Amino acid sequence: MSVEPMTPGYDEIHILWTSEGMSCDGDTVSMTNASLPSIEDVVLGTVPGLPKVHLHNKVLAYETGDDFMDAFHQAARGELGPFIFVMEGSIPNERINGDGYWTAMGNDPDTGEPITVNEWIDRLAPQAWAVVAAGTCATYGGIHAMAGNPTGCMGLADYLGENFRSAGGLPIVNVPGCPIQPDNFMETLLWVLHQAAGLAPPIPLDAQLRPTWLFGKTVHEGCDRAAYYEQADFAGDYNSPKCQVKIGCWGPVVNCNVTKRGWMDGIGGCPNVGGICIACTMPGFPDKFMPFMDEPPGGTLSSALLKAYGPFIRAMRGFTNKNANREPKWHHNGPELTSGYQPRWPNQAPGRNQV
Repeated sequence: MSVEPMTPGYDEIHILWTSEGMSCDGDTVSMTNASLPSIEDVVLGTVPGLPKVHLHNKVLAYETGDDFMDAFHQAARGELGPFIFVMEGSIPNERINGDGYWTAMGNDPDTGEPITVNEWIDRLAPQAWAVVAAGTCATYGGIHAMAGNPTGCMGLADYLGENFRSAGGLPIVNVPGCPIQPDNFMETLLWVLHQAAGLAPPIPLDAQLRPTWLFGKTVHEGCDRAAYYEQADFAGDYNSPKCQVKIGCWGPVVNCNVTKRGWMDGIGGCPNVGGICIACTMPGFPDKFMPFMDEPPGGTLSSALLKAYGPFIRAMRGFTNKNANREPKWHHNGPELTSGYQPRWPNQAPGRNQV
């Protein structure tokens, strides 16, 4: 069924956030650490230009039970008004669930049966002004979707299809991370809210539906340790401040800005604080990046190619550093000026006052 895009310019909007996919609620917990902006700033209306926001998230809600579920039922009936649907957690395949359910949220008021997350997605996603997938489980399946799982888990785009468009005409907006980097998610939500208010252009997304300004660079490009890689100066254990590629870091090939942005208030970020990058923002995570803590494929070859270049560059830079760490020779307290100063007039001598 095709849905006509809604006209932006809303002054009030709901956020229906479910973490009832295959989830640990870690993305919700991480999001509460954001400061650019914080979820409190968004909900309390302190950010200029935003619509009034009503957040429905079970972890942060005052309501419980049927009172909490009421907004979701209203939205499914088309009675709530404009809303953004946020999905947290992997989407199981309910076609292979046997006699039960993989995961559900609330009960059907008519039958008393649990309403599966898949049913909620079917009811809410087509009506939502925007659909946002929070965390790698929701974006690409994540841990629950790895090889050998019995649930047939997948990401939201796998379930809805890559050509899905919301009622606002937007594709799914993916914010991967295990969990999400707090400000990455809130900055993305801020853009979507400004777009809903008619104050921002369409959000730019890459081929994997990630915001381009957040995931356009690799971990390596922003890493504090990147210069050690160029000089073939590799860590041999996790106590070293040097490049961690040979002990399992996938940073050179992973799209993520955490080394540049940090984790909270600019502090942290996996390799910045001694952790390796295990590629948790990538569609192929975790299967294509295991076993963790082993040297990534290609690491041996690339480090071998650097064995001649790296030490040579390091030595040359050492010479330059040694020379640059000395003051120029004309800095002295001797009787002659040796700085190379040339007088403008032939009879002008250094230190002689001209009348």
